Amino acid sequence: MATARRPEKPSRVPDNPIPSSSPAFGTPVHPINPRRTAPIRAPPALKPAAKPTVLPILLPPATLRPLAFRTFTKKHNLTLTSSALGALATFIGRHCGSGWREEGLAEKVLEEVAKSWKKCSSQVIVEGDGDTLRNIVRTLEGSMSGGRIVQGSNLSRQGSFNFSLDANGHVSGPLGGARPALESQSSFGISSLDVEDNGEEEDLLTDPREWTKVIDALEQPELVYNVSQRHFDKSTSKPTLFPPPSHKTELFRQRYHIVHQRILRNETFQTPTFSATRSAVLNRTGSISTSQTNTITPIANLLGRSGSTHLLLGMLTVSPTGSLSLSDLTGAIALDLQHARPVPENGAYFAPGMIVLVDGSYEESYGDPTAGSNSTLGGTGGIGGTIGGKFIGFSVGHPPCERRSTTVGGVVDKDDKLSGPAFGWTDFLGVGSERATGARMNRIASKLLPPTTSHNVVVASDLHLDIPTTLSALRTLLRTYSPDPSDPHPTYPLAIILMGNFSSKASLAGVPGAGSIEYKEHFDALASVLSEFQQLIAHTSLVFVPGDNDAWPSAFSAGAATPLPRKPVPALFTNRIRRAVAEANREVWGAGKAKGKEGEVIWTSNPSRLSWFGVKGEMAIIRDDIAGRLHRTSIRFGKPEEDQHEEEMPDASAIPQLEESQDAMDVDLHQAPALNPPLNQELDSDTQTARALTRTLLSQSHLSPFPLSVRPLHWDYAHTLSLYPLPTALLVADTDAPAFVVKYCGCTVMNPGPIDESGGRGRREGRARWVEYDVGKGVGVVRSEE
Repeated sequence: MATARRPEKPSRVPDNPIPSSSPAFGTPVHPINPRRTAPIRAPPALKPAAKPTVLPILLPPATLRPLAFRTFTKKHNLTLTSSALGALATFIGRHCGSGWREEGLAEKVLEEVAKSWKKCSSQVIVEGDGDTLRNIVRTLEGSMSGGRIVQGSNLSRQGSFNFSLDANGHVSGPLGGARPALESQSSFGISSLDVEDNGEEEDLLTDPREWTKVIDALEQPELVYNVSQRHFDKSTSKPTLFPPPSHKTELFRQRYHIVHQRILRNETFQTPTFSATRSAVLNRTGSISTSQTNTITPIANLLGRSGSTHLLLGMLTVSPTGSLSLSDLTGAIALDLQHARPVPENGAYFAPGMIVLVDGSYEESYGDPTAGSNSTLGGTGGIGGTIGGKFIGFSVGHPPCERRSTTVGGVVDKDDKLSGPAFGWTDFLGVGSERATGARMNRIASKLLPPTTSHNVVVASDLHLDIPTTLSALRTLLRTYSPDPSDPHPTYPLAIILMGNFSSKASLAGVPGAGSIEYKEHFDALASVLSEFQQLIAHTSLVFVPGDNDAWPSAFSAGAATPLPRKPVPALFTNRIRRAVAEANREVWGAGKAKGKEGEVIWTSNPSRLSWFGVKGEMAIIRDDIAGRLHRTSIRFGKPEEDQHEEEMPDASAIPQLEESQDAMDVDLHQAPALNPPLNQELDSDTQTARALTRTLLSQSHLSPFPLSVRPLHWDYAHTLSLYPLPTALLVADTDAPAFVVKYCGCTVMNPGPIDESGGRGRREGRARWVEYDVGKGVGVVRSEE
């Protein structure tokens, strides 16, 4: 009996099925007609969740401003423009709705936008007109549902967004990788130490020398301070040895801008708030005043204010008439320092070319042509030139110094957070910024620099190779750091820095006995000495810094001051030393060299920088006779009168001082009986010179605070002499200053003095003097051995 055939039920397959080649699936032989299919009803548990709807609102930018200010400015050190704030307000109002405040939706969105901006741009100004913010918002829009950021979407919760750059440098969109592509760009504050940010690479680099880097002055990036936006920008112009004349003016303008913005962050220049604020001011008697807030007056604003007292910030200059004047960006005025006192007394140098603070009173000339300097704008003067009258100074002082932790951070508080630095995301040397790589570098440094082991940098100066006693002193130094063969765990210095002049006479300048042949023979003799200590030179780095008597600049300067920075000694004269180090590596390490651990020789510029572990530490190195130049050009102040003018002169000085007074410096003078004498004991001349030189250089934030006529500079490379931010250590090889180690404002300033302590006269031959600096502990000491 034939049974009725039931009608076939439509197959439950989705529309437009995609045939599968897997045997686990029943792939039909013939395509299924879409008209015969019916949509599949998913089980209740598999139903897609209904997407919550958000009712858009109109959110005014002024209403969002307080929350955006707390997120971008207070937390991430970013500044929002009006266009960016308007764009974010529109986006949050559209996608977060009325719950932007009560449910905290807007705060999470702003947090992600701030993180993404830091990864995509090195600018601290968040602009809404460019493509960067537009792409960030577009990516965030696809990751939001119901006003919230969905977990597991295109947004990475740990690293925020991942973006790539196109050929024009614009953000092109998110990537699927877990690491941002921008981390390879040095302009974003990421370390450029040729290592990857992963644990495997860190385990392979176990030698601290692999984390050190010598930065040549000609390779140091140039940053220009942006006054309007108050941050540093990378220079867009390529430096050259023949720049236009406008770069000469910009050289001094940048120095003034850096000092000025540094002063305005000092607590003594902060405007008092409703809460009780203290402004510490040191007067001549040493007491502290807590009721004064200092204000800097532009020189142009002195017009019409005769008889009033002001605090000026400007550069000391010598006018065409020969009188001393003070100039800033608004004008210049003649100075009368007949009764002025330096702050502190005998604690610093004041010379033309330095930016100083002057506290005093203004006296207008009222058309008297004999008063003041030669005013080009008449008796009352005018903006842009030398104004009439004169400024009678009561006290003159250097701008207060700023610690490195205040500038770039690096200090961790009790909550394991960095204290708010001024420029934490700025990469000043091309080795990374503190906020980008500081935590990682501190972790690696704490592992590779244990406190129980010394990791020293040895510095010797004035290595006159044409004097036989100098080579004997060098043997003494190298013998001191050569390990005992019986020692199972020998320690070697991280680097040995040998500084010029490498000739006591100007080489290649026509001086008898100082030609090119003799100059090369001197370095060949140095190579012979180094070959005697193969174990040492195969485990350390030799760094050579030239002086004014070295080739090639000495060929036309005859030993005079050559323009800074200057290039290294040419390889034509130093090939024998390179071969000596290469031979020592072959003898010690054999055919299978341990990568990164063998010895190396580096010929660098003057000045240069030595950094270790990225932003962990930095040493500025310069070979120059700064103390002698200061003695020749500094201002001589008159002695104070005991009985006269005591009532006329004010008791307190408006020049602010630091927490470290002159007597609080940590001084280590070679063979000094009392490193820190009592307050009632007068300091010796060597201690005063060391302290004054240290305070002058660090307060000026520059290695050459002189006019170009006194110390010539290459205009486009003058930024390499800047000491802002303050380095961890400063090495000043100065023949005219005593050998010393001074720690001031967290910076260790060292001067090794000549390596040959006998002075080349044959007495005490072989006695050497140098400076030893421990990079792990930040402590330096002057050593002397025989």
